[in-house]
Amino acid sequence: MSEQTYSSMRTAMVESQLRTSDVDDQRVIAVMARVPREDYVPAERRAMTYIDRPIPLNGGRALNAPLVTGRLLKEAQVDAGDKVLLIGAATGYSAALLAEMGAQVTAVEEEGGPEIAVPGVTVVRGTLAQGAPDGAPYDILFIDGAVEEVPAALVQQLADGARVVTGIIDRGVTRLCAGRMVGGALGLNSLADIEMVALPGFGAAKTFTF
Repeated sequence: MSEQTYSSMRTAMVESQLRTSDVDDQRVIAVMARVPREDYVPAERRAMTYIDRPIPLNGGRALNAPLVTGRLLKEAQVDAGDKVLLIGAATGYSAALLAEMGAQVTAVEEEGGPEIAVPGVTVVRGTLAQGAPDGAPYDILFIDGAVEEVPAALVQQLADGARVVTGIIDRGVTRLCAGRMVGGALGLNSLADIEMVALPGFGAAKTFTF
């Protein structure tokens, strides 16, 4: 497809998926209208770039639908200069958007995960649930997918007052959640049920029932 075709598809995505679905932060709309998502989609999947559903990647991973990305960015309330810990960077699309908004991004992806090449972004390869403690404390924890719980290892890497956005898997339902670190404790609020890509390695601790 031509660059003009992708540009038209990007405009349609903004108008039909974001503006109609509670993504009303003009900075988020502007950056998603500007950054070419096709640059972060494998060549064999590029026809799917702007559809409203996850895009499969190699290794069993997937890229979240554009609406999910827009909602996460809106709730993160990114300011220029914020230090962002991005968990589950996938191909780097969310990292590119955050960097374009002026954030200092540390993007964590698994060993052997998708290739990431985003100028100005620090990429850390390792266990997603362990984060990147060397760069702590962070102003924002941006978990780009759904997890059963936010592990203590990530919470401990946040500054007081840090914002957190993620998907939480609750009895099979994925919920968009956002919250803050206050006094060393994380409080999350459920905002909406939404289909999100599940990230590996975040199973909740099992408890015994009688």
